[in-house]
Amino acid sequence: MKQSILLSFSVLVACTAFFPSCGRGGAADKPSILLVTLDTTRADRLGCYGFEGAKTPVLDALAEEGIRFETALAQAAVTPVSIASIMTGLYPFQHGVRVIHGSDCFSLKKGVCPTLATMLKKQGYRTAAFVSAFTASSYYGLHHGFDLFDEGFLDDSEAAMQVGADGTADWAADENQRRADATADRAIAWFADDSAPFFVWIHLFDPHDPCLTPPHGFCEPFLEGTVTSEQATRALYDAEVAFMDLNLGRVISHLEKTGQYEDTMVVVSNDHGEGLGDHGWWYHRILYQEQLRMPLILRLPEGPGQMVVQELVRSIDIVPTILEFAGAKTPSLPGKSLMSLIRGEQEPGRISYADALITLDSNKPAHIEDPYNDLMYSVTTDSWKLIYRSMNPERSELYRIDEDPREERNVISKFPEMRARLLKLIQKPGIMIDQLIPPASGSDAAKQLEDLGYL
Repeated sequence: MKQSILLSFSVLVACTAFFPSCGRGGAADKPSILLVTLDTTRADRLGCYGFEGAKTPVLDALAEEGIRFETALAQAAVTPVSIASIMTGLYPFQHGVRVIHGSDCFSLKKGVCPTLATMLKKQGYRTAAFVSAFTASSYYGLHHGFDLFDEGFLDDSEAAMQVGADGTADWAADENQRRADATADRAIAWFADDSAPFFVWIHLFDPHDPCLTPPHGFCEPFLEGTVTSEQATRALYDAEVAFMDLNLGRVISHLEKTGQYEDTMVVVSNDHGEGLGDHGWWYHRILYQEQLRMPLILRLPEGPGQMVVQELVRSIDIVPTILEFAGAKTPSLPGKSLMSLIRGEQEPGRISYADALITLDSNKPAHIEDPYNDLMYSVTTDSWKLIYRSMNPERSELYRIDEDPREERNVISKFPEMRARLLKLIQKPGIMIDQLIPPASGSDAAKQLEDLGYL
């Protein structure tokens, strides 16, 4: 008990020590910021989140050096919708990106809401992004506010999406993604200019699919002993996570060698997780915890280390957290800074919304079938989670996630009052959508989602 009290006191002292220095003076006094999003990366496949088979020493060391959030949730399980929330601090029903493709609602509109990059640029930050796949590209309006938006795998993002005669949209993954080593190379070259402060976003894509695998010899140790195709799929997934971790380490090592790391705030998260067979689903898009739960790790200059925050937090909390630490003015947002939790302050529990408008997406998977071909919404508290299927309400699900974190026991028939209470939160004006988002007519922008597993 005495050791626990001393540890808590040391964390509190560290927290109160670093906060007063934030935002002092001009731009040169502000911390640099590195935001890393790991595509399709489940928290429970990382060593720092308890997976014994993980080979993720870089992420594990970051968690040891900083703050790890045990229960962080994304606002969608598709890349552009989720990243838009990370970049704006807004829910999908607020920033307007709801689907991967359609005639509307698939791209952040310039000027509709400020992005993290636009806000930090006004504070004197140099801004750059290095993304590894089409679904994180400028096609989705994710480039707003960046001085450099490096998507070198694309000749023309507007021509990347292809719409078929039946109205479905797809894109060729193997042609429109790059491995973590290629993206890391580009970021490291940019960091050669060590003038500060910078805001850099790096999006790594490797675990999403087997189209672009690590170099020869890297995956073999992971595949040893696998017998079934399911075992091999999970082993390859873990190998790609490990390769991504390795190349994140290259970026951090470069910052350390050039003296930039000491004053850099590092935020690592994902866009969404992956089914990997849970709930009979191998992909993403839907709303179970294995797809919405995010690894979320913060490393703060002179900040606390070996800290774990248990409270529920959300992807929309990343923007206000970064802005507060940078000493920048934070606009009114539904997201709330995580600094209060890091400081150990008591606060009301947060609530997290997410949606999966699969039926309205012209890029919905060809293999999708009931019960997932629906308009799905979820609301999660510290203890409860409702997944509401608006087209088939009788198939909605309610879980006591504090007792059933893997969502194996649907208790919706046992707790009608809790179902009604959570449903009222989803039914607030503007959250649900029931109008068709038709595919874009005459667009030549699509062939690239099919090979990535989106079709």
